[in-house]
Amino acid sequence: MRLELGNIFIRDVQFGSKTEVVNQTLFIDRDQLAKAAAGDDERIVSLVIDLAKPGDKTRIIPVKDVIEPRVKVSGSGGILPGFISSVDTVGEGRTHVLKGAAVVTTGRIVGFQEGIIDMSGIGAKYTPFSVTQNIVLKVEPEAGLNQHEHELVVRMAGFRAAAYLGEAGRNIEPDEVKAYETKPLVEQVQEYPDLPKVVYVYMLQSQGLLHDTYLYGEDVKKILPTLIYPTEVMDGAIASGNCVSACDKNPTYVHQNSPVIHELYERHGKDINFIGVVLTNENVTLADKERSSCYTAKLVEFLGADAAIVSEEGFGNPDADLVMNCTKLENKGIKTVLICDEYAGQDGASQSLADSTPLGNAVVTAGNANQVVTLPPMEKVIGYPEAADMIAGGSAGSLGTDGSITAEIQVITGATNELGFGNLTARGY
Repeated sequence: MRLELGNIFIRDVQFGSKTEVVNQTLFIDRDQLAKAAAGDDERIVSLVIDLAKPGDKTRIIPVKDVIEPRVKVSGSGGILPGFISSVDTVGEGRTHVLKGAAVVTTGRIVGFQEGIIDMSGIGAKYTPFSVTQNIVLKVEPEAGLNQHEHELVVRMAGFRAAAYLGEAGRNIEPDEVKAYETKPLVEQVQEYPDLPKVVYVYMLQSQGLLHDTYLYGEDVKKILPTLIYPTEVMDGAIASGNCVSACDKNPTYVHQNSPVIHELYERHGKDINFIGVVLTNENVTLADKERSSCYTAKLVEFLGADAAIVSEEGFGNPDADLVMNCTKLENKGIKTVLICDEYAGQDGASQSLADSTPLGNAVVTAGNANQVVTLPPMEKVIGYPEAADMIAGGSAGSLGTDGSITAEIQVITGATNELGFGNLTARGY
């Protein structure tokens, strides 16, 4: 399966009389975008569109999701299959990407695990979405909806907005075109027979209660682990619907741009043979955890892999899924590398994960989510600043009277992203 991503670089975004891309600037007809985002959903009471650019003294809170505007120009399927398009298979042909632009959704908090994006100041250094040209949708659904319906209304508005904006790139010649290809398994294995065969085990948050991820529109808590071409992931087969802690949840944008998959493709044919992706879920009951981890290890073994990269989403309960996957893969003789973050306490001295195994001897950390930071007040706030006292990582009194926020970096969208889609790094001296 071969996918071409045509990147159209967006250096600026402005409101205009027509939605179009001109000289790397995305002009947006605000009224038409609002109409497209609302669709025919009568549950939307109001929908306000704003812009947040790199360097602006602007804060977005609470952040629900981030989506990259795209349009499918050839090949099967369409944008965000199962939500915007039919469930036809994606991952082949060409997709145009408005690279540098992002749709961000915000609305009233209904749980406690949403995020913050600061476009300047120290908070901007922690989130990867301070450097994107953000088109922000503040969505107000009607009163009386339950939590799931409320979040569905906001989520779909963001998806429709991203699809509408992506159409602006349909007839634009991309600034660059990158091709990615994974062949049928036997052919792929034979292409680089002397290189170690590597599989990516992609753990998706699926614990329910607003912790949901979707594959072709299907809630992944209902599936058994399964195989997927990496290009399907890159082409939008996975969508976020979860509000696990902001620092380590994967917004839809991150699934569209998984750094793990990009890095594995970069090394494919050089020092590894990247043969595919196994999707698995993160469960609540012990029986479900055992079932999914057994299936995951069995599928990776079935593919004949020599090694596996395993990434987590979230923390705490999913640490058990992570450790089960590691243990069962290692016991089959498959070398395993884990990617996670840590909750080691504000002083960094506590146990980092809720579970462990001596077989987990190759682990990459994305940072300590309990680290405390003070975010300065911003001149402009899009959303509801009072959410700072409620979201995970904050507490009563986090929001200062001057508008500053003192909280753990857990509150910042993408601060410790476990796919590596973040800014934290480590340096040895």
